[in-house]
Amino acid sequence: MAKKHKLILITVLPIMGALVLLCAFIGVLFMCDKIRKVKDVERRGDGWVSISTLDGKTLYKDILNTTEEFDATFCIGQGGHGSIYKVNLPSLGNIAVKRLHSSFENTHPKSFMNEVRALIGIKHRNIVNLYGYCSNAQNSLLVYEYVDRGSLSSILSNEVESKKLDWIKRVNIIKGVACALSYMHEDCSPPIVHRDISSSNILLDSEYEARVSDFGIAKLLKPDSSNCTALAGTYGYVAPELAYTMKVTKLCDVYSFGVLALEIIKGKHLGEYITLLANSSTRDHVQLSDLLDERLPHPENEVKDVLVFIIKLASSCLLETPKSRPTMYFISHKLSSMDPRRPTHQINPHIRRAI
Repeated sequence: MAKKHKLILITVLPIMGALVLLCAFIGVLFMCDKIRKVKDVERRGDGWVSISTLDGKTLYKDILNTTEEFDATFCIGQGGHGSIYKVNLPSLGNIAVKRLHSSFENTHPKSFMNEVRALIGIKHRNIVNLYGYCSNAQNSLLVYEYVDRGSLSSILSNEVESKKLDWIKRVNIIKGVACALSYMHEDCSPPIVHRDISSSNILLDSEYEARVSDFGIAKLLKPDSSNCTALAGTYGYVAPELAYTMKVTKLCDVYSFGVLALEIIKGKHLGEYITLLANSSTRDHVQLSDLLDERLPHPENEVKDVLVFIIKLASSCLLETPKSRPTMYFISHKLSSMDPRRPTHQINPHIRRAI
């Protein structure tokens, strides 16, 4: 019996040892591959990088072939950072491909990875979905879900399309943007400040649901950093303190949100009214009719009450002192309890008193 046990030990132990060594070897290979991929993401040369299940090199070739090497006929939009192409791929269906301008890449070399870092791991119904990205010496491409109706700014500036954007749709768009910003500020680690919230960077899907897009100048707030940066953003939406402090905070996005919310209600940027609404002494001189889109029918009682509340809330976002502004979490929480389709007496009593 002892000889039998000895034989078993002699046979089993080497096999177990070999299995342990094999597992250790596979683990080392896995870690090395993971480290290599991280380094690939940081490297900007002739390398190919991608996320999700997409292969960067194959994806790049498919996009290049489908767009006939980025022919202008496939371009659906131009921005300060790059051109947007609509591409139909058998593997993904319709996608939007953002091709960064080489001039922007030269002046803002970190922009590509800023957008990638900001969007990796984010899954939120009001934030555009990043499918993948690929990069080589010639092009830097970001591959997004295709959002049917395009930018909010293009819809608001179109006489026909803007009329389809009724008051309830506009309230829901404001809610969606607030929800996305609250998520970025409070639920992401580190927190993300978008820095360029404007109607051009809000996309609308087939159901007029909002998607925040364009994270090219987004800032990931680090607790051990001053978070100072160069002044950037869209003129008319940038928080005034950035002109002299250069310090990025969540409250910079709050200011931009206030401008955007008022623009959605008015149907265009408010211009000089922004200054009047930011000042408590001049705010009361602004009439509601001055802030409503004249292309839509005058809102009914329930909808009117909600719009008045949003205008007051948006006005508080414009206060010159950043610390006096509400947080996006507070704004999103307040807006989520409002439904313009419900009679006023059913609206949260705390909200009714604030109107």
